[in-house]
Amino acid sequence: MSVESIRSEISFVDGRQSPTAFAIARGTARLLRSLAFSCIAEMPLASGRRADLVALGPDGEFWIVEIKSSIEDFRADRKWPEYRWHCDRLFFATAPHVPLGIFPEDAGLILADGYGAQIVREAPEHRLAGATRRSMLLRFGRMAAQRLQDLTDPAAPASAEF
Repeated sequence: MSVESIRSEISFVDGRQSPTAFAIARGTARLLRSLAFSCIAEMPLASGRRADLVALGPDGEFWIVEIKSSIEDFRADRKWPEYRWHCDRLFFATAPHVPLGIFPEDAGLILADGYGAQIVREAPEHRLAGATRRSMLLRFGRMAAQRLQDLTDPAAPASAEF
């Protein structure tokens, strides 16, 4: 399988996202890549939660980006504070039509569309403990490897979720 054919198979779509959430995720992932971060969408965390985007920087820093496609989406979700346990910085990413004033000041803010994104507000840093960072690094690496293997061998038996 060629790199180009693998790229054509990679997608954030897993049936749960709205078209708006998909566009926000894609634009945000492009921004993260431009900042030298590697990104995994819909990554299960040790707490049992699933982060919309987990990004790993070149220095080992973890960012989690929670995607909110509407006011209702933000109001319905109160689990996001738990994501701080798994990252050095927590961001929200949203679309231009969502009022930015609804997002908490103690998290970063990204404005995105399907083509790109920009950081509107930097996220405060809260460094992970060494053991948590190691756990996240292992989870991130294994998830990335498993997803690549799934693309190259889609008929392989499913493995246990992380």
